[in-house]
Amino acid sequence: MQARKAPMTAATSGDRTLHILLIEDDEVDVMNVRRAFQKNHIANPLYVATNGLEGLEMLRSGKVPEGRRLVLLDLNLPKMNGLEFLRALRADPELRTASVVVLTTSADERDKIDAYNLNVAGYLLKPVTFINFVEVMATLNKYWTLVEMP
Repeated sequence: MQARKAPMTAATSGDRTLHILLIEDDEVDVMNVRRAFQKNHIANPLYVATNGLEGLEMLRSGKVPEGRRLVLLDLNLPKMNGLEFLRALRADPELRTASVVVLTTSADERDKIDAYNLNVAGYLLKPVTFINFVEVMATLNKYWTLVEMP
């Protein structure tokens, strides 16, 4: 007879909630992310900023709780674009270790190189169809579920 392990709870394991900040100005893309989360039964809290400045403010002010955070970042944004956001994020001692996955329509090689030079965890092109978008979100969910994040 094997001994049973006590179930892990937030109290025994620490809070393992992954808070996801989507920085995206296109309302249709925001809706697609929300729908893809629902379709994949992704229960992680999702916060939305419409530009890089707003995203930085949300991270710095605690509107996105500290702890485990993941930023899904579009590059083509008003006020402060995605690469400018990444530079500011990496220059901030409090935020520099945040995990960022670029989710963009830009297939420009220079954008990819610049993003990876700013230590992004991944660079994904937005799928054209919703079905493919759902698959991308499912894959991302598997990834962030498996990866040990601080």
